Parts: sequence; structure tokens; C-alpha cells
Amino acid sequence: MSKKTTAQPPEKLTGIQLTEVPKSSVGFPAIKSALTHIKDEVGVLKGIGLLSKLNQKNGFDCPGCAWPDPDEKRAFLAEYCENGAKAVAEEATKNKVSPLFFATHAVEDLAKLSDYEIGKSGRITHPMYLPEGKSHYEEISWGKAFKLIAAELNGLDSPDEAIFYTSGRTSNEAAFLYQLFVREFGTNNLPDCSNMCHESSGVALSQTLGIGKGSVTLDDFNHADLVIVIGQNPGTNHPRMLSALSETKKRGGKIMTINPLPEVGLMNYKEPQNPLKWFGSGQELTDLFLQVKINGDVALLKIILKLMKEQEDLKPNSVFNHQFINEKTAGIEDLLNDLDTYSIVELVPQTGLSIHEIEKATEMIINNDKIIICWAMGLTQHKNAVDNIREVVNILLLKGSIGKKGAGTCPVRGHSNVQGDRTMGIWERPPSAFLDNLEKEFKFKAPRKFGYDVVEAIEAMHHKKAKVFFGMGGNFISATPDTEFTAAAIRNCNLTVQVSTKLNRSHLITGKKALILPCLGRSEKDYQTSGQQFVSVENSMGVVHQSRGHLEPCSEKTLSETAIVANLANFTLKKSNTDWINLMSHYDLIRDKIEATIPGFENYNKRVRMKGGFYLPNNARENNFESTKTGKANFTINKPSEIILENDQFIMMTIRTHDQYNTTIYGLDDRYRGVLNERRVIFMNADDMESLGLQKLDVVDLTSHFNNEKREAKGFLAIPYHIPKQCTATYFPEANVLVPLQSKATISNTPASKTVIISIKKREF
Repeated sequence: MSKKTTAQPPEKLTGIQLTEVPKSSVGFPAIKSALTHIKDEVGVLKGIGLLSKLNQKNGFDCPGCAWPDPDEKRAFLAEYCENGAKAVAEEATKNKVSPLFFATHAVEDLAKLSDYEIGKSGRITHPMYLPEGKSHYEEISWGKAFKLIAAELNGLDSPDEAIFYTSGRTSNEAAFLYQLFVREFGTNNLPDCSNMCHESSGVALSQTLGIGKGSVTLDDFNHADLVIVIGQNPGTNHPRMLSALSETKKRGGKIMTINPLPEVGLMNYKEPQNPLKWFGSGQELTDLFLQVKINGDVALLKIILKLMKEQEDLKPNSVFNHQFINEKTAGIEDLLNDLDTYSIVELVPQTGLSIHEIEKATEMIINNDKIIICWAMGLTQHKNAVDNIREVVNILLLKGSIGKKGAGTCPVRGHSNVQGDRTMGIWERPPSAFLDNLEKEFKFKAPRKFGYDVVEAIEAMHHKKAKVFFGMGGNFISATPDTEFTAAAIRNCNLTVQVSTKLNRSHLITGKKALILPCLGRSEKDYQTSGQQFVSVENSMGVVHQSRGHLEPCSEKTLSETAIVANLANFTLKKSNTDWINLMSHYDLIRDKIEATIPGFENYNKRVRMKGGFYLPNNARENNFESTKTGKANFTINKPSEIILENDQFIMMTIRTHDQYNTTIYGLDDRYRGVLNERRVIFMNADDMESLGLQKLDVVDLTSHFNNEKREAKGFLAIPYHIPKQCTATYFPEANVLVPLQSKATISNTPASKTVIISIKKREF
């Protein structure tokens, strides 16, 4: 059955400017951009004071990415990146969204604005309520808001009719209370942003190594012989990672980059901490760049594995680490036998590379033993995403590059504390042991039925099986795929609730009734009855450390996320054995409960007060794989992409600009790709444009094709770019309407936002 959805373009495009792509990243332009943003949003003096506390041991954790801070000395000048500074400026902005703002702006009118314009409105100062049938939000007291939510939740036929979403910025303390409340309420419907990003990493790493986290520390980059960065753009998404790569190069290590787009940040880097180097030639980072086709990664890695096997067969014991393989792994024979069923000649076209380039990559891997492989959404958002990551692990296992200094897995997670939220139990598929511990400590019967992930939650709302949506942070409507379908699902709800710092599109696409609950930002002081509190977070390498805000709250009507959850639980749960208000009074009490239920948090309150925090246990880092099904690290058999394009079709991947973080859009420029003042663009191979009769900046309409369904997004500007043939790239959330909800990764269920099959048609005026 054919289905067609269409997203209309804005009334006008904004006046695009194309500039030369810069030859280096960071340096003075990044410092200038960050300070300009700080000045415009916060003011110079206040902004500089904020930045001096950002990611410092006595300061607050960046609300942006989860890249770790150095264990030892930190730079005062810039222990943050350009986008981190922008994130703090956005959170501490002078602009306010007050009840007067809502009284003078109808929801329908606000929804016509771009995501950028909505976000620039400012911080939300009061809890707001949109009654059914009304056009404007109205101020509501906290007590009435909690009573309204509690009545709606307790009126459901089943707890499973409620969905409790979480973004990655929620602190450990708030996340722990949140999942506890949800499970005491009676459901495991706890989808989170991990479902859309690194769920594939967690699945693949758990299957192969017994832990869904990476195995390296920041210090490992100082000892690596080779770092492979695949499917990732740290220059835009995790800029502080470039400092770690710089240290690898300074100490004699090599860097290999594998990506469909050449990214400036991985090519040349200028240290932000050293003004003397802002204006120099910069540091060359990438030693070998492989411009792989979109979703050609398994084919590429499989060729590398076959070439490694060929060399091992020619010169036994020269390539594989047999001692490690024999002692620590299972499945090697099955892997090698499967490799023999593939032909290099047949695999090479899937990669878009020459065999010579792949041989050079293989030689680098063969000649080094301390190898780190880093990846992000370029591997995790495909139908065969789990295969992508398991194939990465195969290479590391053959080399014995796991569980030793300078080697291991490095999934680079996005939002700050997205990993900590999962550790705290924000997961729709909780382990039985975790639920057992909750039951023992809190004296209630935890639900055992698995809940909805993000895709399943959208489907449940669309089919009216879920009637209440509660969002703990984030911008669900802009972050999720299949925009029109998701919007219709949200509108089916009786009540939608968003806990937020700033206005976003999820406040404007709502259920029949809607609430906005304004919360403290990471940079703000958190006062409870016992005094000022601090929270804790876990970075992408498993370090738990404290974060303490330094600004006064933007409004006396904002509450901490922890206080919001505790009050909601107190209003909703009739027979809880938990003293929610007491837990809220001092966060040490919450951390005591975390220590009592989650392994690795022994002496939590003492250790989290140590400068730099503490590392959680990591079995893969310790070369212990007893938690897998075989009791060893597992080799796996994986399949290349099965996508076959017709002559007039292309693969589209969604990407970020340099002026955004996740769904938060700081500006309209993508400085590192030479695109200014416009986001509605599509990057294309120049030969593909010529074959379609397209000129630079021609307006085109895009149609995605999936299971006889068509989705359209109109009014994009075509830009010739250095990208493989039949590959294209667009920005999200603008192109999310083209991503089918049912196009998702096998096992992990992650939306396949990096492999969208589209056709392109020139707009006729």
C-alpha cells in the first residue's frame, strides 16, 4: 500500500553564501565565534566568568557532548570547545520566555518559525499549560501542574499507556529518581536518545565484549600507535577530541580517517589552548583518508580482514595475536571460514575506494598493535549498524588490541551524561539483576515486561496505545525520524509534558493538553532545603564526576530536574515506600541509594568529591570477558550492505552543521563546509549533478523511497561537494521527514538516518 507524506519548504530561502572550505579547524576563528556567541547571548563579563568554570574540577560539566576531561591538569584558557561555549551561552542567555511571551504568541504562529528562531526565543521562566482547544499557553502553578499530571497518569487503564522519554543531559541523580518513579508507577516505557544514536554500539559491544561501553580512557590516546576514526566528525560534534588526536600525533602515533565526507577537523588542527599556534599552519592529523561510500563500511572492513588473513597465511604469526586469540576469544574459525566466502573483487565496488587505498590501510593495521578505533553515528544509524561495529571489534580482536594501554574500542557518545543515564537504569530493557536490586532496596514489585524504545513509542502513540508522553529534556519531535508520522503520533496523546530549559518545537507539536515544566540549567545553582547541591555525570569513558552550577537560576519559578521528579512521584504514587521529598532535600541521600543498587558505586559520596571523580569498572578494559555468553570475547560473522540503488536513486545521510549540537541550532552557518546563512541544502557529487542537469544552487525536491511509501521534502539547494557518487548529505532536523520510521537497524532498532534512499528532482518555477 502506497503512503505519501510531504514536508513543505519555508516561504523563502535565506540568502545562502558559499565560501571556500577552510584548510584547518579550531584556532582563532573558533575562539572568535565562541566569544561572539557568548557576547551576544550572555555578555562579555558574565560569559568569561562562566567559561572559566566550564569543565573545571570545581565547576560544572558542559551541557554539550560527553567527551571526557583530562584526569590531571586542565587548561584554564580553553577547557572547552567552540560548541561547548555556545551551549553554555544558549543556556545562560539573557532572553526570556515568560508568561507574557506566551500570551502574545499563539502556538500556531510559533510553529511557523524555524527551529533556529524558536530556540533563540530564550529560557522558559514559568510552568505553562496549554488547555485542550486553546491557542495560547497559560501560566500554571507547580502544584496544579503536578496534580494534573498525576490525575492523567492515574486515570490510565494501564501504566504501559504512559511513555517517559529522556534526553542525555539529565544528571545521575535525576535519572535514577526518574527511572525509579517510572518503575514504581508500573512500566518500563523508558525510551531515550540512546535508542536513536548509540544503541547499535551497546548491542554490538555487549555481544562481543560483554559491556555496552567503550574500553579506552583518555590517556590511551597518549600511547596509541594507530587511531582509526570511522563514521565520525569530531571537528563539529566533539571538538575536544581533536586535542586527544593531536597528542597521539605528537607522540608518534598515526591517524586513519574513514568517512564519506572529508572533514576539516580531522585534516588539520590548531590548538585553542596555545594562542601562538592560532595563526600558524596547524598540525596535520590524518595520515590516511579513505573516502568510503555511505554504508560501505562492512565491505571495507571485510576486505581489510581478508588481506590480513592473506598476510597471516603467507607469514604465520606475523599479523594475528594468537596468544590473545587462543586465551581470550571464541569463534575465530567461523570468522575465517566466512571470510573465504567473499571475493575482494566483488566487495571493492561497494566501498568506492581503490584496492591500493585499502591495501595501505591494511598495512597500517598490520604494522601496529596498539590500535584505538573510534566511531559515532556514521556506523550506528544503518540497517546493518550492529554488523558495522562487530566488524570493527573483529579487527581489534585479531590484533589483540583490547584490554591494554593505547588500544581498544571508543564509541564517541553525544549528549553529556547519555551514558550515565543508561547506567542509572534509563532503559526500556532493564536487566533482571538491576530490577532485583531496586525491589530489595525500595520494597516494591518492579515490572518485568520490556517497555517501548523510541520507534516503538512513536508507533504506540500513533495507534493510540499510549496516551501520555512525558519528556525529561530534549526536543523529541525534532530529534526523531519520520517527522509527519511522529507529529501525528504526538497529537494523539491526551497529555504531553516537556521538562525543558528553552523553547523548542516539541512545545508546539503537542497532545490535546500540554505542559512545559521549566528546569535549571547545568550552569545554575541548585538550592534544596539542606542548601546548595551538586549533581554527578558520567562521561563517554566511564568517569563519574561532580558538576556544580555557578549562576543564580534564571527564574525563581524554575525547579531542578531532581525536584520535578520527586514532586511528581509524591503526587502520583499512592502507596510508595520511598520518601521522595526527603531524597530531594539532599542529593547525598540519592547517591546512597544509587550505591545500594548499582555495582561500581561503592563509597559514591566520598569518591565523587575527589577531584576528577572516579572510573566505573570496565571488564573489557581489564581484559575480562566472562560476562559474554561464551565467557570470552566473541568473533562474529557480519554482512555488507544489501542496498541496491536504481540509476536515478541516491543514498542520503543526515548530518549536523558546525553551528548546531543535536537539535539545538546556534546559527545558520556551516563554516567547515563553506555554507553560510542557510540549512536547507543537499550536498551532491558534481558528476551526479551534471547527469541530472543541475547547476550549483538549483532548487530541488527530494523524495525518499521505502516499502512503496514516498516521503517528500521540497525546496533544497543543490551544492556540489567532495562526496562519492550516488551519495548525498542533508542537515537534520530539516531532512528528518525523509527518514522512514520502519527503516531501522537490525536488533538495535535504531532509525537508519544515514541510509535513506532518495530521488532528486529539479524544481520548475
